[in-house]
Amino acid sequence: MKIVTYNVNGLRQRISQFGSLLKLLDSFDADIICFQETKLRRQELTSDLAMADGYESFFSCTRTNDKGRTGYSGVATFCRVKSAFSSNEVALPVAAEEGFTGLMDMSRNGKDEMPAVAQDLEEFDKDELLKVDGEGRCIITDHSHFVLFNIYGPRAESDDSERIQFKLMFFKILQKRWESLLHKRRRIFVVGDLNIAPTAMDRCDAGPDFENNEFRRWFRSMLVESGGLFFDVFRAKHPDRREAYTCWPSNTGAEQFNYGTRIDHILCAGSCLHQDHDLRGHNFVTCHVKECNILTEYKRWKPGNTLRWKGGWGIKLEGSDHAPVYTSLVEIPVVPQHGIPSLSARYLPMIHGLQQTLVSVLMKRKAATQVQSCSISTSFSEGNVSIEKHSESMKGSFNRCSIPGPTTNDSLNEDSEGAILKTGKQSKDFIDETCPNTTIVLCSGNDNSVPEEKTKKKARKSQWSQLSLKSFFQKSPNLSSSSENSSMDISLSQADVANSNSHPNETVAQDDQISSPKHNEANTDSQDQNELNDGPSEKERNNVALLEWQRIQQLMQNSMPLCKGHKEPCVARIVKKPGPTFGRRFYVCARAEGPVSNPEANCGFFKWASSKSRQK
Repeated sequence: MKIVTYNVNGLRQRISQFGSLLKLLDSFDADIICFQETKLRRQELTSDLAMADGYESFFSCTRTNDKGRTGYSGVATFCRVKSAFSSNEVALPVAAEEGFTGLMDMSRNGKDEMPAVAQDLEEFDKDELLKVDGEGRCIITDHSHFVLFNIYGPRAESDDSERIQFKLMFFKILQKRWESLLHKRRRIFVVGDLNIAPTAMDRCDAGPDFENNEFRRWFRSMLVESGGLFFDVFRAKHPDRREAYTCWPSNTGAEQFNYGTRIDHILCAGSCLHQDHDLRGHNFVTCHVKECNILTEYKRWKPGNTLRWKGGWGIKLEGSDHAPVYTSLVEIPVVPQHGIPSLSARYLPMIHGLQQTLVSVLMKRKAATQVQSCSISTSFSEGNVSIEKHSESMKGSFNRCSIPGPTTNDSLNEDSEGAILKTGKQSKDFIDETCPNTTIVLCSGNDNSVPEEKTKKKARKSQWSQLSLKSFFQKSPNLSSSSENSSMDISLSQADVANSNSHPNETVAQDDQISSPKHNEANTDSQDQNELNDGPSEKERNNVALLEWQRIQQLMQNSMPLCKGHKEPCVARIVKKPGPTFGRRFYVCARAEGPVSNPEANCGFFKWASSKSRQK
């Protein structure tokens, strides 16, 4: 059995990188895959993000918008199974829970759910429990032999007291939940990005006081070496390995020199599965964990990539700023037959849909029938009027618009409903008085014989097509001429009705008036074309813009100071952290961050950009 934990730094981006969710999951060849920092809101969960053939998934999304942030954090656990509804596979959980306080699933009363609020959490305020679970940082799955915690630990800067308190409360409550389960003799796996590097060996630039941090002290107190109950599985298998990092700063190119930190962990606590009477020296790690390692092949920067300071800064590296960590287990027996918990993503309304009652289905069908009948037949109390809308052919003339004789056609074209409202009160009175059974024909003024469906498809396609530079300098006469023709059609149609009343045998010819707007349109197009021809060509303008941009780049390059370590042009940065220097520009060495002992790494050069005071 194989378990993988991976901070994906955005699940959408990783799916796009691999082509599909299924390809991403299959690349690990694992039975249980735990993702952190999915950056998905609950309403954004769709089948392409949550469902893959052969996998069952469980999500926890952030429910807060603290400091205006939405769609951050979030965790997801994917379990590879052959059958989701009746299986004895260990990978398929027998129960699942969102969060670790129990309050996120208080509305669920199914028999397959995890226990409600843990009995050891009564000392905490309910608002505190809801707050730590509100950011979507935990999914718990019970796999019978062990309980798996998929955790995304909070990050807290040294000067952010509010987040430090949140992080302390988060791990304090989480520890209580672990102790409660261990007291019930349950085995526990804790996997994920805990945002804690426990020892100086786990950090590239650890100083002398590195291990005195309160979170690192807490982490080490949980380990067996300090009298705790948890094994750091990676250190249990590789106790002396150095430079074994799982996360690298993405903005400094630190991956190139493996200048990072180990904050993605797999922890394990509990007894082994053996039934021997003498179990001294037995534990789950020594008896069932075969290997634990870092999947460095998932790193963004790989050997052979262009160096960042030699043109590589402009090349976007695909992948997360973390690397996955895996562990493989042996001698894990099957479990009794069971089905999938109700927390599975397949049952989410956004994916499965809302359950419909038989009455709602019949009501929708009845409403659809009524709408269809209304669109086919509509009657007026004053008389039966049928309005038909015809498109004029390419060579058609307005002479085709006429009033037929009395007809028994009572159908009302749905598309002409708007035209009824536009004819005005005068036309309505005329219809009431003179022709209660009259068919009025409105002719479109646009010379368009293309079917309406094809026209819509063409318009939809052109909406997303890229515009040329020329189109921004060219007037579009179609809108004005179309509106003129439309208004002229209505007035002419009314004129036809009036003329036919007084002279029923006469035909009104308006060819000259119809062709006049088209003639003006042609003149406008010709005039605009002449104006464009008089100016510089598009190719010449592009060349001028390119030369100007190259000149600006050269000026910027010349203004860059040289770093003292390599005598190379620096890169400009802007302070984004709130404070007195927010928005200020500075220069740093362009090379990737690395050990001070490596002369090829960043030399540490720093210089503020000069700010010239404005003359009043």
